[in-house]
Amino acid sequence: MEPYVTVTRRGADRLAHGHPWIYRGDVESAPARVESGDVVTIQDGRRKFLGKAFWSARSKIALRLLTRDEEPVDDDFFAERIRSAIDLRRVAFGDEPAVRLVHGEADLLPGLVADRYGDVAVVQTLVPGTDRRKALIADVLAGELGLRTVVQRNDVRVRELEGLPQEKGVLRGEAPGALEYREGEVRLGLDVLEGQKTGAFLDQRENHLAAGGYARGRCVDCFSYAGGFALQLARRASEVTAVEMQPVAAGLLRGNAARNRAGNLSVVEANAFDWLRDESEKAPSWDLVVLDPPAFAKNKEAVPAARRGYKEINLRAMQILKPGGILVTASCSYHVPEAMLEEIVHEAARDAGRPVQVLERRGAGRDHPVLLGVPETRYLKCFVLRLP
Repeated sequence: MEPYVTVTRRGADRLAHGHPWIYRGDVESAPARVESGDVVTIQDGRRKFLGKAFWSARSKIALRLLTRDEEPVDDDFFAERIRSAIDLRRVAFGDEPAVRLVHGEADLLPGLVADRYGDVAVVQTLVPGTDRRKALIADVLAGELGLRTVVQRNDVRVRELEGLPQEKGVLRGEAPGALEYREGEVRLGLDVLEGQKTGAFLDQRENHLAAGGYARGRCVDCFSYAGGFALQLARRASEVTAVEMQPVAAGLLRGNAARNRAGNLSVVEANAFDWLRDESEKAPSWDLVVLDPPAFAKNKEAVPAARRGYKEINLRAMQILKPGGILVTASCSYHVPEAMLEEIVHEAARDAGRPVQVLERRGAGRDHPVLLGVPETRYLKCFVLRLP
């Protein structure tokens, strides 16, 4: 029998409206013996059953809902949830070997991320509830998919909010070694132990492919990282410049350009803000610009500065585009919702004196589903715009 945690009416209403998180301020009472990572039963002030959840003693998010049913939350429960997430990817992607397998709350598995690259899976257990069960998670993934290796990439700062240490390494199998995966016809190398995130940005994969369809003439990909956008552009453009500030990423980018024999792609190691500012002082000469920066707003307090940053790069991008040029602009800041990003882009267009046509509004790929009622699962926004 799980210990009972009583929540306020506001907390109960939050669950009733579909959100799976209860903040610490909405916990009325919890037994002293409950520990981070334990599964608890949630009840309201009238002792009405509301669900079962992971408990966290450190985070502002005290409860993360697992189920609204009175059912056992045991190893079989988690194994079945993981299988269900894998089944979704099989339906959507068939035998695609590079895919996000589990997307946290959106797959009803709070605090768990799992990406697959062929016969290697990379997991992030971001809360005590999943961290205590990472051996089980690795076993289920390896067994279901016949994996050679399961790696943990738990070297992310969000774990510190839960009192968890920074960790990375092999959980199951052998050292992964150098890996490669495909996005369409493009081959991309990755390092799952040292690269950003889990080794690659799978959430942008479908946007990489879509942007490639607009490529022509001279194109530039700012904040390029490993070249996901740049290499798709290079398949159709006459000339592509990839701007990347980090030397390690720039080296990976050059390796990917060589891997794909993209002789029309050049890498510039520079701060994208500086590069765009310098380029904006010249006559417009670019046919397509991609802006895919890191998250500028990690929290609500950072939003004003983030707005300035997003406006700056979008304004400069519009200034360097020729008439008829295409702007692909993205934001992965959850605290900058789509309506705000559109407002920022509109402000930049007014300052640039350029009309803008919206061709596409895009988000993360289908392997990163959005759970209705949980806006945090819809973090990535991507607009495809034309400046006539």
